[in-house]
Amino acid sequence: MTSAAPARERGRWRHPFRSWTLRSRLVLAVVALVAVLGVIIGLVSVLFLRGYLLGRLDDQLQGAAQRSGVAAADTYARVGQLPSITELLQRSALSPGAFAAYIQDGVVTNPGYIPPGGNAKAPTASGNWQEQLVAISLGGRADSVDLGGSLGEYRVQAVALPNRTELVIGLPISDVQQTTAQLALIIALVTIGGLALAAGTGLLIVRLALRPLDRVAATAGAVSELPLDHGEVALAVRVPDEDTDPHTEVGRVGASINRMLGHVASALVARQASENKVRQFVADASHELRTPLASIRGYSELTRRFSEQLPPDVMRSIGRIESEATRMTGLVEDLLLLARLDEGRALEREPVDLSRLVIDAVSDAHAAGGDHRWSIDLPEEPVIVTGDEPRLHQVIVNLLANARVHTPEGTTVTVSLTTEGGGVASGAAGGGVAGGGARAVLSVADDGPGIAPELMPTLFERFARGDSSRSRDTGSTGLGLAIVQAVVSAHGGFVVAHSEPGSTVFRVALPL
Repeated sequence: MTSAAPARERGRWRHPFRSWTLRSRLVLAVVALVAVLGVIIGLVSVLFLRGYLLGRLDDQLQGAAQRSGVAAADTYARVGQLPSITELLQRSALSPGAFAAYIQDGVVTNPGYIPPGGNAKAPTASGNWQEQLVAISLGGRADSVDLGGSLGEYRVQAVALPNRTELVIGLPISDVQQTTAQLALIIALVTIGGLALAAGTGLLIVRLALRPLDRVAATAGAVSELPLDHGEVALAVRVPDEDTDPHTEVGRVGASINRMLGHVASALVARQASENKVRQFVADASHELRTPLASIRGYSELTRRFSEQLPPDVMRSIGRIESEATRMTGLVEDLLLLARLDEGRALEREPVDLSRLVIDAVSDAHAAGGDHRWSIDLPEEPVIVTGDEPRLHQVIVNLLANARVHTPEGTTVTVSLTTEGGGVASGAAGGGVAGGGARAVLSVADDGPGIAPELMPTLFERFARGDSSRSRDTGSTGLGLAIVQAVVSAHGGFVVAHSEPGSTVFRVALPL
């Protein structure tokens, strides 16, 4: 138990989109593809633009460093000392934001920069920018240094001056960063818009592309709602011709479904023909057997009139012949009734007093099963339904006989009759569903050992028995409950069964 649950959890985690529809998966795939392409294109574009702008900035920085270095060297040659940084920045005509500083013996001295719209002045830099400036190599490539404070990140380059001094010139990277940030924002907005457009367009295209598949699914759904388990079936539902093009995937599926439906229709026709032959044979055989069985019974009764002239063992044999002929006559009558119900022959439609039928049937059952305890629960007013009185009486008799035969001595059998209003009821074994409307409900309950769970699905099938015995004492023909269901269904009702150890209930509902 402990290992199965994590396995199921892992299985669900490995397939998070298994329950998604094909339409959702295709749209998600399109959107994901557009998103990946947008991210890749945006990233490449931003990196390329940043590299290009930094290259141009480095070219400007190199030119500014050369001009400033030449101006500082000229001043040193004329006056014997280097000019101040602010003077050097003014003479070099550097752009606003330019930064400069001297480095002598590993110490940064006299730094300055040109603020926007003002004269050169000392910066308010912070952090370890001085160590970063000292680490810059002479004549090397430009490098990035974060001056902190109000200056931010700069591209700087160092040039050599007389008197073992280095001049560091820097230009701000803020313009490059702002330009790349604007480009990244534009690409992000365009990508989001593209995702929305791709999602809408993809959904429309996928919906149009899968419309034939929806029609194929609708055809399969219509077939699944047909009553294919019994009776004649006119399986005329087919996938439309426009959805059976063999050159498309959906068309091949539609054509395969049509071929399958054709085979199923042929099989159903063959099955129905076989069932009709079997039912006709049963009906004909039952009808033909009635005459010889009546003759056997008649001759048996006639022979018993001369009991004084026959030996005792012959009389016993004659009695057995008569009893077995009677039993076989009952079986033939049951088979003939089922055959007639299968053919859909109309039953009698007359007012029937169910209360009186219950009283008569329980009285007969009490006489036949004196070792059982019988109880009746009836309403004060008679319960009247419209139907065939002999057939309804047979339903009650069969249910009582089932409770008497399949329960031990001392079992209490309770027969109750009530009426209900609207609603829906559904059953387990052989129950079906009945719609709303007033109905009479007949219940036959016993406190016996119950019905085995494996018998419940076939409880109302023909020749279904609680054991494999065919003897007249412990077994049965297995037609009693089948007749109950057939008669009740012919009256527009339903029958359900519920059983557990110590409680078995058969519930019959008939429209009032």
